[in-house]
Amino acid sequence: MTHIHYVECNTTHSSHFVIDVPVGYHWLLVITKSPAQFWVDDELKEYPAHSAVLYRPLQKIYYRACADYYFVNNWIRFESNEPYITESPLPFGVPFSLNDPDYCHKLFELLVIEHNFSRDYKESSTDFLLRTLFNKLLESYFQDAITPQYYKLLRIRTAIQNNPGDNWTVSKMADYLRISPGYLQNIYKKNFGISCIDDVINSRIRLAKEYLLHSNQSIAEIAAQCGYQNVEHFCRQFKQITGNTPRKFQKHTKG
Repeated sequence: MTHIHYVECNTTHSSHFVIDVPVGYHWLLVITKSPAQFWVDDELKEYPAHSAVLYRPLQKIYYRACADYYFVNNWIRFESNEPYITESPLPFGVPFSLNDPDYCHKLFELLVIEHNFSRDYKESSTDFLLRTLFNKLLESYFQDAITPQYYKLLRIRTAIQNNPGDNWTVSKMADYLRISPGYLQNIYKKNFGISCIDDVINSRIRLAKEYLLHSNQSIAEIAAQCGYQNVEHFCRQFKQITGNTPRKFQKHTKG
């Protein structure tokens, strides 16, 4: 069982902000949205924005804003006897970078809502949200080094997944990052294990499958909605990915 004492999202403080608690009372999770300094291994160290740090009960807590920076963070103070928290392999009091800060921020927003409103399923909703948040923390902790450029790549990839029918080109994506198309293709595949254009194609075909199975649109209409100006090109790519033409896929799956 987990009990939240307080949770806040997008809390902003001045550059003089300091938290100094020699002995903490409860579990505390802090996710920074600005650079910050943390007391780690008996010294003050600076960590970048999008860092997460988990403090266990009775642990010393000390962190502060960096000079000339406002301190912005999400944080939650809670009690818990759940093994996914008490037996977590996450380090205590040592910040690590998040691999998807936007996702974690949305979870915090939902936790704030659940905490502040008394709803019928508040307890179970809060539990599911916290479990999901800790899953994201584990994914981040066990991922290789995360660079500031990674976050921009992630935003592009999220936009591709959400809007595969847009006019995606390597040049357009490279312009967004202000890097060369060749360098973009290199770092995109290094980070995600797939080229940016293959990611676009796979996202389009995945969307096309959904429309083929659950809509009454024509093949031409589906092709256009998935970003193809040429139906033949759509059919050719669809067959390369699935092994069937759109029509055969539709008949075989529905049958």
